[in-house]
Amino acid sequence: MPSFSLVRTEAAIAEQAQENAAIARGLKRQDPDLLDTLIEQYQHRLMRYLTFLTGRREMAEDLFQETWMRVLVRGSQYNGKARFETWLFTIARNLVIDNARRKTMASLDEMSEGGEDERPFEIALDAPSPFEQFQEREHAAEVAAVLLTLEPSYREVLTLRFHEDMSLEEIATVTRAPLSTVKSRLYRGLAALRPQVEALRRVPAEGTR
Repeated sequence: MPSFSLVRTEAAIAEQAQENAAIARGLKRQDPDLLDTLIEQYQHRLMRYLTFLTGRREMAEDLFQETWMRVLVRGSQYNGKARFETWLFTIARNLVIDNARRKTMASLDEMSEGGEDERPFEIALDAPSPFEQFQEREHAAEVAAVLLTLEPSYREVLTLRFHEDMSLEEIATVTRAPLSTVKSRLYRGLAALRPQVEALRRVPAEGTR
């Protein structure tokens, strides 16, 4: 007899598949109500992702609008095999790269590529990182500011993992990077973030002395 947790997991997978299929059907017929619902559901997460990726609010707003226009025009390309948000964030990322190339800037894929060690890392993803622990408190704004100081490739992976709760496989799909590279970027991003977050953690403690 299957365990309760296994049954619940299978039910969640089936429910997600049904939701994906419903979104795919709605996008194919360009259902305006569905688009309004999707924008309302994902607007804050998408805007946060684009802001972290570009580092500029104004540019993020422009790309936000362009992303949803692309969803409307190319909605028939979404087949429902992956979660909608994976497809959505892939579109957004591609637009960021296209925008960077148009402005003769270095693309995300070119940054940190040469010196990156792609050996697999064992990351304890089940345990909250210092980043997760601290951002849940009142200093989320400070953590976001620190995040913007990281290299874009690290910042992107951390945002997708800890803000958007994507799996490593989904992150690999969005970033079009090998899974080993995603793990490396996550490990190195956390390593770069740790001392800065720890410094933020010490400030309130020192202020109470």
